[in-house]
Amino acid sequence: MSAGPAVDPRGPRFAAVVTTVVLAVVLVTGWWPLLAAQTVVFAIGAFAGLRLAPYSVLYRVLVAPRLKPTSEREDAAPLRFAQAVGFLFALVGTIGYASGVTALGIVATAFALFAAFLNAAFDFCLGCEMYLLVRRFTPRTEQTS
Repeated sequence: MSAGPAVDPRGPRFAAVVTTVVLAVVLVTGWWPLLAAQTVVFAIGAFAGLRLAPYSVLYRVLVAPRLKPTSEREDAAPLRFAQAVGFLFALVGTIGYASGVTALGIVATAFALFAAFLNAAFDFCLGCEMYLLVRRFTPRTEQTS
């Protein structure tokens, strides 16, 4: 049973590569406005939908046309959940850097980077796995006809 529209799984992996680069730059430079921009990217993917997410648009316009078509699809719901988790870590990191609590900014950004890197390098979506665990342990209400 699908909880959302299906997406080409190469798109989220592309987004994870871009996110990994952005977050690594933030950790190296401490430039929190870039982290704030990444926070907005996560927010769009989580709350407006993957179709509108900037890295998804880049993938569809610049990358996908150059790739061989695929019929493989992935449910968008776990990916949107992962974007929401990334949003929370990036938001905490942005607040940490912007308020002068640099250690908080570094730790939150490092957690987000770790998750993005797992997806980019190993095709392991930590947020997606969290989504599945939450779904498994969330009580379901019985529907009556």
